[in-house]
This record gives sequence, structure tokens and C-alpha cells, in this order.
Amino acid sequence: MSNAHTVFFVGKPASGKGTQAELLSKKTGWSVISTSGGLRELVAQGGALSDKLKETMDAGYLTPSWLAAYANLKALFALPESGDVIFDGAHRSIDEARTVVEAVQWLGRGLHIIHLVVPDEEVRARIALRRETEGRADDTPEAVEKRIQAYYELTDKSIAFLRTEGLLVEINGVGAREAIAAEIDAALGIA
Repeated sequence: MSNAHTVFFVGKPASGKGTQAELLSKKTGWSVISTSGGLRELVAQGGALSDKLKETMDAGYLTPSWLAAYANLKALFALPESGDVIFDGAHRSIDEARTVVEAVQWLGRGLHIIHLVVPDEEVRARIALRRETEGRADDTPEAVEKRIQAYYELTDKSIAFLRTEGLLVEINGVGAREAIAAEIDAALGIA
């Protein structure tokens, strides 16, 4: 069994996954892999996949679970055996969760899945603020509602599966960033 840490952050859009992944990375030195960042890299490569993927993401729809799993597995398999890693966003469907969890366990890596729990109104407020500051194309109010709906149709079931499997650590994602980070550190046993 490898001593490498594999941490996944899951939750609604704008639940703080990226922020907390970066804070954990700064504290530990572990690298961060963003599922959406990996998908955006595929968009930047051009070609037929790029066009379809950009259309899907800009409309606020989730990408197919096989594509998200592929992006995460590709990154996971490229890590050295002892490489600690943090995934920002994953397990958006049960199929994706099963595939990636099975791969991590097969590799014998330590597995920690942090669920940042945030109410829908907080999600909407955070995305509205992000839209003003970052201007992301996929942060339109219509796209946000589609992503929240997709969360309840797919990701909520994935989270229930992970909870049933005893793989989930639930953290309140509302509050000061540092306080949330301290709860995560405690859950991971990091001083």
C-alpha cells in the first residue's frame, strides 16, 4: 500500500472546492489537479472534441462521466507512486465515482473524499460574484441553474453512494475560508 495521499473535493458548483484545494496545497505542497481545468485544456487543443466539449460546458451541462473519469484517471496514472495529489472536483456521477475510486484503491493509494456542503442560495451568490470578477462564459444565470439541477440529478446520487461506502467526510462549506480549511486539515489528520 502506498503512503501517497489522494484527496478529492466534491460538492455543488462554487462550493469552495478550488479554494480549499489551493489552501490545502499551500499547506502540504501537494499538487492540485482540476477536473474542469483538465477539460478546459481539452477545449484549448481544438478539434471535434474541443468544439463539442466547449458547447457542453458553456451551456452549463455536465460533461459525460466517461470523459471526466478519463481526465482524472489520466492525471492519476501519470503521478509517481509516492506523489500526493488533490483533485478539485470529481465524482459527479455514480459511474465516475465508482471508476475513479476503484482505480485509486487498486493503486493502493490513501483515499480521502471531502464533501463541501453549501446551500443553493450561497452557490448562486458566489457564482454571481465570480461572474463579475472573472467573467467566465459558463457562469450565466441560466448555466448556473442547469449546473445546480445536474448536481441534484447526478452528483447528489454519487455523493450518497460515497457516503454509503463510508468514503465521505462532510464539511460545512459556509464560513471563513481559514476555518473551513482548519476543519479539513483536522479531518485529514494534518497538523
